[in-house]
Amino acid sequence: MSESKISDILETFEADLLSEWTQELATVNIRRGLIKEAQLKEECREFLSLFRLAVGQGNLTNIQTSAWQEMREMLTSISRSRSQQGFTPTETATFIFSFKQPLFNQLRHQLQDPIELGDEIWLATSLLDRLGLLVVEAYQKAREEVILRQQEELMELSTPVVKLWDGILALPIIGTLDSARTQIVMESLLQKIVETGSEVAIIDITGVPTVDTLTAQHLLKTVTAARLMGADCIISGIRPQIAQTIVYLGIDLADVTTKATLADAFLMALKRMGASIRSQSK
Repeated sequence: MSESKISDILETFEADLLSEWTQELATVNIRRGLIKEAQLKEECREFLSLFRLAVGQGNLTNIQTSAWQEMREMLTSISRSRSQQGFTPTETATFIFSFKQPLFNQLRHQLQDPIELGDEIWLATSLLDRLGLLVVEAYQKAREEVILRQQEELMELSTPVVKLWDGILALPIIGTLDSARTQIVMESLLQKIVETGSEVAIIDITGVPTVDTLTAQHLLKTVTAARLMGADCIISGIRPQIAQTIVYLGIDLADVTTKATLADAFLMALKRMGASIRSQSK
């Protein structure tokens, strides 16, 4: 709609629109103290400037064009900032949707023809709705990235590789061992083997609730990878119910040394290293 009056209204009444818009936004955001008033006004001022420039190029139906690039970048930045400041998705989208009322008021004041007014309001509504959806999508993407990063950090923290003795490492696993976590476990263990030159790695599954065929396959892959790096593996934490499950499922661990407890595995690892622990008499 190249002859839209929205561009002229933005150009002529920008100061009035900014004043009315910031007042309306303040009732939603400032009361929570999540953002400073000066920052909010500056964001509104920047939005209006970019909005006016983009609308002035005549394309009010497709915000994916180059004319809207700066606007998209600005709104994406605001959405990420809002997600870090503690705003909800609704409050974040309000930044855009609250601008409708000031803009509609100006359209009603300046346009007398009901049909023209209806067309312009519909055009403005559709445009701001698209920008609002862009804000929500950017907010959601930012939150998903934070959650994914936290999950990765938690997985790394939940698979520590501990040096028990010179040449002996221990990898206690707690929780379910899926494909994604197996990759992290394997990378952590192999990296530690390289750093320490260890010859024995104990994989303790005491904290693994159940062992199924897939879990066993993941364990075997880790054992194989460690062997390729020159370290032998001992799997500890084989409880009676897990042993029964392994036999029932027909999982072949014949060439893998297993022990009931981490202590038993550690004693065996010491023997392989030619070391031993003796109790000192009092």
